[in-house]
Amino acid sequence: MTTTKGGLMAQQQEKAAVAAAPKKTMTALVKSMMPEIEKALPSIITGERFGRMVMTALSSNPDLQQCTPKSFLGAMMQAAQLGVEPNTPLGQAYLIPYRNKGVLETQFQLGYKGLIDLAYRSGEITSIQAHEVYENDFFEYELGLDPKLTHRPCMDGDRGKVIAYYAVFKTKSGGYGFEVMSKADIDAHKNKFSKAAGSSFSPWNTNYDEMAKKTVIKKCLKYAPIKTEFAREIQTDGTIKSSISTDMVDQPDENTFDVEAEEVKESQAPETVTTEAPKE
Repeated sequence: MTTTKGGLMAQQQEKAAVAAAPKKTMTALVKSMMPEIEKALPSIITGERFGRMVMTALSSNPDLQQCTPKSFLGAMMQAAQLGVEPNTPLGQAYLIPYRNKGVLETQFQLGYKGLIDLAYRSGEITSIQAHEVYENDFFEYELGLDPKLTHRPCMDGDRGKVIAYYAVFKTKSGGYGFEVMSKADIDAHKNKFSKAAGSSFSPWNTNYDEMAKKTVIKKCLKYAPIKTEFAREIQTDGTIKSSISTDMVDQPDENTFDVEAEEVKESQAPETVTTEAPKE
């Protein structure tokens, strides 16, 4: 059967229209949610700016356009209520396509900088940092009754490969803590607790160092004297939610795999050190 030029063009236009339909539908849903989004956002982010971020995420990631609308809106609203920017170079948060029970849904993930921002906002943390350790750096730490950590980066040129990551924090009361994880520990954590890491859009593939730092920070903060609200915010990491509410933190996680299950299973991690300042 012969296909005329006009017929071929019509078929191509029809295919293009079908492919564009999910994006148009999702875009319309986002626009319809803008009044609620603007109510949820903190004053540091305008509704217009947040809307542009979300539209850019949809345009740059075709798989997000194929996700269930409810899960996408849930992840978007979670980011809005926490006041973190999704899918931007700032690395505060990510909206990631994730196949959950065979259905493509949007998973919300906190980024390294988003976690730090939330920690400072909690009011209990005065300083929090995470760093890579290279094989040619001077690095040593001790546990026990008088814990200490020393890191002097190599300044003579080649620092070698990354061999570990660590995080340190200080509280307003003068306490402090640190956590150290080897590169092998980070990889084992990623493989065990983050199934979404297999996605080409996962920050584990696009920004490994920041995800490694986030991992060690989360383990470090488990023993910090943080407020309940901050602890609840951390639990939103790696969740899938399709119910929209004025408090997304309280909505149940519909993810079939607990991305950060170590928060419960590894709560006795021995390499986290927390020390309170001596009382005068």
